[in-house]
Amino acid sequence: MDGTIRSAIEPGMRVYIILKKDQRTGKLTEGVVEKILTSAAKHTRGIKVRLESGEVGRVQEILD
Repeated sequence: MDGTIRSAIEPGMRVYIILKKDQRTGKLTEGVVEKILTSAAKHTRGIKVRLESGEVGRVQEILD
């Protein structure tokens, strides 16, 4: 599932995010959403979230 629509993402979901430092390589990081940081309903590059591990990035794919 796509990570560009805020209403599709909830805390506790497993997702793949792309960290700022990994944008050039495209390396994805898997984790569980702790908090949604983007206030807009939709974002073309992905909704920004904080994972339970503390990492912040944009959602690329929703796993569940």
